[in-house]
Amino acid sequence: MLLRRWAAGSVRLDYPRAGRRGVWRWLPSWRQTSLFFLFCLGIMTGLLSFLYLRTDIPEDLNDFATQQDNVYYWADGSEMARTGPVNRQEVPLEKVPEKVQWAVLAAENASFYSDSGVSPSGLMRAVTRMVTGGETQGGSTITQQYVKNAYLNQRQTFSRKLTEMFMAIKLDDRMSKEEILERYLNTSWFGRGTYGIQRAAYAYYGKDVSKLNPSEGALLASLLKGAGSYDPTLGEKNRQRVTERWKWVLDRMVDIGKLSPQERAKYTKFPEPKAPPKPEGLTGQVGYLVETARAYVSSHTEISDADFDLGGYQIHTTFEKPKVNALAKAVKKARASFDPKERSGDRHVRIGAASVAPDGRIAALYGGPGYLEQGFNDANASNVPAGTAFTPFVYAAGLRDGVLHDREGPRQPVAPTSLYDGNNKVAVRTPEGPYWDRSGKIVRASNDGDRSYGQVSLRQAIVQSINTPMMQLGMDVGLERVRQASIDAGMLPSSFGARVPAFSLGTATPSSIRMASAYGTFAAKGVHAPPYSVSGLTRNGEKFRLSRDRAQRAFSEAVANEVDDALRGAVRSEAGSAREAGAAGPDVAGKRGMAQDGTSAWFVGYTKKLSTAVSLSRVDPKTQELLSLEDLGGRGAVPSVDTYPLSIWTRYMTVVGRE
Repeated sequence: MLLRRWAAGSVRLDYPRAGRRGVWRWLPSWRQTSLFFLFCLGIMTGLLSFLYLRTDIPEDLNDFATQQDNVYYWADGSEMARTGPVNRQEVPLEKVPEKVQWAVLAAENASFYSDSGVSPSGLMRAVTRMVTGGETQGGSTITQQYVKNAYLNQRQTFSRKLTEMFMAIKLDDRMSKEEILERYLNTSWFGRGTYGIQRAAYAYYGKDVSKLNPSEGALLASLLKGAGSYDPTLGEKNRQRVTERWKWVLDRMVDIGKLSPQERAKYTKFPEPKAPPKPEGLTGQVGYLVETARAYVSSHTEISDADFDLGGYQIHTTFEKPKVNALAKAVKKARASFDPKERSGDRHVRIGAASVAPDGRIAALYGGPGYLEQGFNDANASNVPAGTAFTPFVYAAGLRDGVLHDREGPRQPVAPTSLYDGNNKVAVRTPEGPYWDRSGKIVRASNDGDRSYGQVSLRQAIVQSINTPMMQLGMDVGLERVRQASIDAGMLPSSFGARVPAFSLGTATPSSIRMASAYGTFAAKGVHAPPYSVSGLTRNGEKFRLSRDRAQRAFSEAVANEVDDALRGAVRSEAGSAREAGAAGPDVAGKRGMAQDGTSAWFVGYTKKLSTAVSLSRVDPKTQELLSLEDLGGRGAVPSVDTYPLSIWTRYMTVVGRE
């Protein structure tokens, strides 16, 4: 009898057991034992059911489970940089070879496709720790591991383990096994700063995950046990551990029928991973390149900044690494001649440069001494006057639109042979007479070195860099027409200031990128292709549309050819102002330039394949005002300060022109 009647009709448990003596009195009967077990089981079942019903799957994943890095690539497809706090890139499951999938399953959860999302042994371990609490151990299924990665924290406490199992059961009902496996592979930690099997494939083998073989997959699967203890490049003990684990994973694949013995026999040599790559940061010129490409994505797609910052994008840039390096090397050599510690005139020097192909591709740029040292990108600066490097656009406007000598009369055409007064300090004229400035003085143009040339042709004025004819030509064409011709060639409307006579001698402040692009219009026979820095954009395999600006004709081919002829003459002619640039090749055309107030120097030139602009200035770091270049390099170090950008251009283009 389990129960016995007590006085007054009450009932109590027959324990200690009546009619028994000694130790037998205290031993429960099998019925009592069964009843107690069923009672405990009922309590436990009720408690677990209550906890199961109370456990919800969060709608939002952990930040690191959704955050990915953005990857930038050079023009040749090699990786340039990664940005973002997490080195992870999602990949669809179908891109992961089936045997690589099974290498992971063999290592972590061979019964994945048949289990309910939890491990009974793991459940029992967690339950048995309920009384004592504390840390639980592994044994989790892949579903549980994904729940831990995506929704929970990494602590091995009992409460977290119990929540993990309940969520895994629910998740297994809501998602297909394939979807769970895909998410698991994209959120797992593989070491070397990588989350997800795609980035791990690159980090360890330098290839896309789709190119992995079963042996390499077994190595990556081994890392899931703890990359810090299994990366073979981190020590001999790691190598021994991972070698044994790698062999076991392949043998396990044979045991579960996912790898034939014949194929297993092929993989006897350990798949040595490459050495850990040096971190790719934003040092040197890379930061300027990333900034330029990022700005292009922002302005030419519908992707919001917030979405882009979530990561996962692959940005294929137009930047060519050899050209970027060659340009930086050319600038570095020029900077070596400056001594800012000893000469005040050598301080605060800013150099910007860019190379643009005729189709608009930005092949290279130099933004400054280093992105982490100077965040401001001088290749995209819009505060440096173009100076007399602007005059080819005045020439092009005159050839295209003609001139107006009489307000009431028709416009008259001009030609390269049209003569203008090339004397120094000649008065600038309008149809009504001399041009008077606001102070009541007649405006006069001046030539470099105060030299007078007499009557010269417009072509000769470009070839020899004679200023006075260009200032007068701008007035004759009309400064608004000159401005429009410059915009048509590729400059931005925001580059221009007041339309006064000095406008024609380069008061506009275009960036090096825009200046190179605009000169490239002459190389492209009058067709301007807007500059771009991104050739393709994808996110996890999905392509995004880039709204690239279309190329448009700015000048007739005849006008472009005439300007091109004059710019070639500046390099090839005996009297040319840019003869030094001829060292870069036989088809070079270009123009050197100085601002009238001596605060900037340029050289812009091109070949059939590439247009490059180099600007030089000094900027007061406190006021951001331009400083004089007069003493740069030491007084009298060079005949003219624009020798520096010319030498940078020539040294660089001589190297890349051979490619």
